[in-house]
Amino acid sequence: MRPPLLLTGGPASGKSTTARAVAATLPLAAVVDVDDVRQLVVAGHAAPWEGDEGIRQQRLGVENACDLARRFLGAGVEVVLSDVLNADTADRYRRRLPDLVVVRFEISLVEARRRATCRPVHLTDAEFEHLHALEATNALSVGHSIEVGGLSQEEQARAVLEVWSPLT
Repeated sequence: MRPPLLLTGGPASGKSTTARAVAATLPLAAVVDVDDVRQLVVAGHAAPWEGDEGIRQQRLGVENACDLARRFLGAGVEVVLSDVLNADTADRYRRRLPDLVVVRFEISLVEARRRATCRPVHLTDAEFEHLHALEATNALSVGHSIEVGGLSQEEQARAVLEVWSPLT
């Protein structure tokens, strides 16, 4: 079995879509979209950029996602996670899933906006731009980076599989 895979990148870089496409090519795989895990908090939900409570819930989302990933892995189910990383969350993932493979999607703001017109976006324009700018200046050490701006959904999934598949 491959180690767990985490796809990261700015908004509309294709993390969730690619995670599902990659998992669909495998015999037995689960997708853990950490945004979905965080959305389980309904009453009192706070986005990561909404102060101390947002940061606390962001960390809780990472912990819950890692718990899910470990349970799936323990049952023989391969795992693809999708989340936006920062230094704190990257460290938390690496402590809880030490063999985690991280692939970062790089995309221009113009291309991200174009992609965002094709799907529902639950961010304001200001939040979208802010998160994209944070991602573009994020100096995280990741295992692999892929420029996804000119790639189709299928090409993006294939590029991820080329990085992840040799690790079996």
